[in-house]
Amino acid sequence: MEGLPKFICECCGQLIDQWPALAFGTPSPYFELTEEEKRKLARVSSDFCIIAHPDQTDRFIRAVMYQKVNDHCTDLEYGIWVSLSEKSFLDYHENFNRDDYEATYFGYISNVLPDYPDMLFIPAKVVTRIGGQRPEIFPHEDFDHPFVRDYYQGISKIEAERRIKELFLNKLPKN
Repeated sequence: MEGLPKFICECCGQLIDQWPALAFGTPSPYFELTEEEKRKLARVSSDFCIIAHPDQTDRFIRAVMYQKVNDHCTDLEYGIWVSLSEKSFLDYHENFNRDDYEATYFGYISNVLPDYPDMLFIPAKVVTRIGGQRPEIFPHEDFDHPFVRDYYQGISKIEAERRIKELFLNKLPKN
């Protein structure tokens, strides 16, 4: 892709474009709130989001997910949000600053990627990583959804670059 930084790939030795992560600033449920609801119901930071509705509280953490690209040496990286139960959210929050903390949680993907319907309830394994890195998300392989199939089967380099252009060059909302 034109205009992207380049680097020498460790696996093939070629000069290739460095793809940016497709990052979402908030989970989709936050993005869908009115400005007044955001002020009254939500608290959001770079790593945590809580939306306290009158009848329920939704809790989200920021994480990463890597999409296999079949004909390229680099995976497509997503910076997305995942919802957690209250117990898992509190455990993660309590141990957030521990570089050696390792845990696995159950959650749901909480961002909508272009071209994929109904992504908000894809179940996923959320695995914390040592060294202060954001947790990694692994969609449940047995969940029947087009994104899950693409995640495990991989996408083409052309498709990955189309997604990057769609999110960055067309300035779509980064929910």
